[in-house]
Amino acid sequence: MSDGRAWEGNIKARLYERVRERGFDSLSAFAEARPAVPLHLLAEELGKDDVAGVQVLSGLLAEAERRKQVTRFVRDVFARLWSESVPDGWPTVMDDDARFAVAEALGCWTAYTPETHKERVKQARAALRASPPPPGWSPLGADDELLLTLLPDEEV
Repeated sequence: MSDGRAWEGNIKARLYERVRERGFDSLSAFAEARPAVPLHLLAEELGKDDVAGVQVLSGLLAEAERRKQVTRFVRDVFARLWSESVPDGWPTVMDDDARFAVAEALGCWTAYTPETHKERVKQARAALRASPPPPGWSPLGADDELLLTLLPDEEV
């Protein structure tokens, strides 16, 4: 976790320098090589003391906007948040702990979603609640079949 130095200096330059040091030409390529890895762990890999997860999130969104792949970004963020909050997949029993973990993942997903996609995410959340996936379901990345059904690649 960053000790505050993440906000010093040229953040973008630091991110891209670290990504290139690891053999990638973009932050997206770096992240795609690590599907469903939580954002804070991607940040730690790029710089334990001077890179924050929100910086990785912001960089990934900027790249997705340039490539016109924001919907894919939204699915990717879901997979990363889900693996962190609900690591064992969709709960078999929806007790209080499970309900909290699911709510945490879904709530953070909405919070991290760009305004252009919030309504679609609300609909996807409602669909997940109305018709839950099988116990143990966990998306392995942005191209998960269920996520593609909930949020197809139509740019808003």
